[in-house]
Amino acid sequence: MTDKSEPSSMRGKVLLLSGASRGVGECVARLAVERGAAGLALVGRDTKTGEKLAAELSELGTRTIFITADLGKADEPSRIVGVVDETFGVVHGLLNSAAVTDRGSVWNTTTEMFDTMMAVNVRAPFMLIQECAKIMKREGVSGSVVNIGSVTGHGGEVNLTHYAISKGALHTLTRNCAYSLMRDRIRVNLLNPGWMDTPTEDATQRRWHNAQDGWLQNAEGEQPLGRLIKPDELARTILFLLSDESGLMTGAIIDFDQSVLGAGSPSKPKLGEVWP
Repeated sequence: MTDKSEPSSMRGKVLLLSGASRGVGECVARLAVERGAAGLALVGRDTKTGEKLAAELSELGTRTIFITADLGKADEPSRIVGVVDETFGVVHGLLNSAAVTDRGSVWNTTTEMFDTMMAVNVRAPFMLIQECAKIMKREGVSGSVVNIGSVTGHGGEVNLTHYAISKGALHTLTRNCAYSLMRDRIRVNLLNPGWMDTPTEDATQRRWHNAQDGWLQNAEGEQPLGRLIKPDELARTILFLLSDESGLMTGAIIDFDQSVLGAGSPSKPKLGEVWP
């Protein structure tokens, strides 16, 4: 059933969505079209999939472009926002969803692994915020930024060391940018999802954890609420934060997970647990 609760919350807005060719980003794009977005700029690495989605959304009445990009490159954020500015002349909302999720521990994370993680997960979001904020201020619009973090940013598992560091840095980035941009009516918030059911997670489980068919059903059966987070439910919260519906909310770090930080038994490694 189509969500009609906020049919015009995106009306007239232009959004820049990174990591938007599939998964959460795709769900955000589709929901933004349903809610009246005027324009979408989708950013990702998969040109074929991204351009197909952009064409489909354009046919539904929202002008949509796809920008193929490697956010590990330092000059990509400036180029991306330049294309958006040339195409639409304004940007009202930015979603920083693209991320590297490779595994690595304190024992085996290399300099190259660390630098790539920080470039994509921290530097790129910051530079996209900086470039978009310039346009928002120039055009005199009230802007909104949503960063996608992770509950791992609170500390993380032993096999997610450099990933956890990058998401922890994104917490501070969010708060600092929210404070710095408040007088320009630009809000910045962050969502920390827990374990999600996405195509990327399926690939990650198979690559890094030797998961086989049926792993999702087994994982969901062990969760307190009986399932993993679905992309469409996270998308609704993202659109809430990108829209005027979230009011003055800024600088918020929101855990979106079926866990409660600090409650229950304290975190501790299991006896005999070894990584790698």
